[in-house]
Amino acid sequence: MTNSTALGIDIGGSHITAALVDLNTRSIIEGTWNRIRINSQGEVADIIDGWAAVIREVFTHASADVRHIGIGMPGPFDYEHGISLMKGQHKYDALYNLNVKELLATSLGISPEQIRFINDAGCFLQGEVFSGAGRNHQCVIGLTLGTGLGSAIYRDGAANDANRWCSPFKDGMAEDYLSTRWFVKRYEEISGETVADVKALVARIGVDDRIPQLFNEFAVNLGTLLTAFIKEEQPEIVVIGGNIANAADLFFPQLKKELEKQQITVPVVTATLGEAAALIGAASLWHAFQEA
Repeated sequence: MTNSTALGIDIGGSHITAALVDLNTRSIIEGTWNRIRINSQGEVADIIDGWAAVIREVFTHASADVRHIGIGMPGPFDYEHGISLMKGQHKYDALYNLNVKELLATSLGISPEQIRFINDAGCFLQGEVFSGAGRNHQCVIGLTLGTGLGSAIYRDGAANDANRWCSPFKDGMAEDYLSTRWFVKRYEEISGETVADVKALVARIGVDDRIPQLFNEFAVNLGTLLTAFIKEEQPEIVVIGGNIANAADLFFPQLKKELEKQQITVPVVTATLGEAAALIGAASLWHAFQEA
């Protein structure tokens, strides 16, 4: 790799997002962002052609020698060899056991060696360590709080899925208590009313004085999960992202009290890159391959 630009890609269950990343400034190159919907239950050619079309469009904003790609991909997936292992998840079933790296490289007319993959759960944290809230740290925990619970651990230069979403928690699993659905369910239990999401709850603050207590309860749950996670991994810092983190002011104070009860003083901060984190994280897979 002879330049400072790489293409970062985030593959979701219904979309592909891509942008060029300047690896020197560690930022998205303005005007290169592209996102389209993909039928993840389509045939192989439909999926690969759809991805390739987005990639070609983004590459029109770069010089001809910029053809290195980093992709954040859902699992299960053989990230080293580029083989999809997803099956029965209502997404990308057609790609099961196929070498996605080779299929995509053939469609784009590039070498498979120019494509690298990373787990999508780790990709957010990879980006935050490379260019955001976790920069200059060697061991970092990351959580994404939203529709689901994402978790990752960064160590030895790479972020990997920590799979804490399904860890046993109270009478269920962690995601049951640390996601949007917990807020929706819990608010209905205490008020008899339904809300769409956490943003709708925040809008009711000042009207319903039970809501701050709801966030305190969430903070206690989060503190319980983080206490075990931190003691196990011994990170230098914890980075929290996802839509629920937009309301961090409502639960961070109580969260820090909960951690202090356990003599935990590791800094807990909000993510800073937003949607760009995954793209920057994916592209950063090529950072070590830059030539001076």
